[in-house]
Amino acid sequence: MKTLTLKQPWAELVLQGRKKIELRKWNMNFRGPFFIHSSKIPDSDGMKKFGFDNLPNGFVLGRANLVDVKKYIDGDDFLKDKKKHLATEEWGKYGFILDDVKRIKPISARGQLGFWDFYVEELREVDGQGTVGALP
Repeated sequence: MKTLTLKQPWAELVLQGRKKIELRKWNMNFRGPFFIHSSKIPDSDGMKKFGFDNLPNGFVLGRANLVDVKKYIDGDDFLKDKKKHLATEEWGKYGFILDDVKRIKPISARGQLGFWDFYVEELREVDGQGTVGALP
């Protein structure tokens, strides 16, 4: 399945539902489900800014659905979505709009830049109540 690597705390903020738009400098034609992977190296400034001390790095941690990509034309348009992307314009002008985010049991994995394919025979999803079930 397609997988996108994000630095911590950004991966965790997506999984918590606090970050609903992921910013990138490039557009994407892909739409659909993908895995969320945390990079080995966290964003130390972001960790401090959002009050995180220790988050898992180097793991596939969840899944989400990429429903659309929004191109930010100007600063005003960008600022309107500030509470959804939690970032500055330096991160890019393309907003990947995320939906149906779910946390899964962490799986150790090496990441790559951009979207990449992660292969695993069976994954198990953990819902908000601690119940484990098979992923499609």
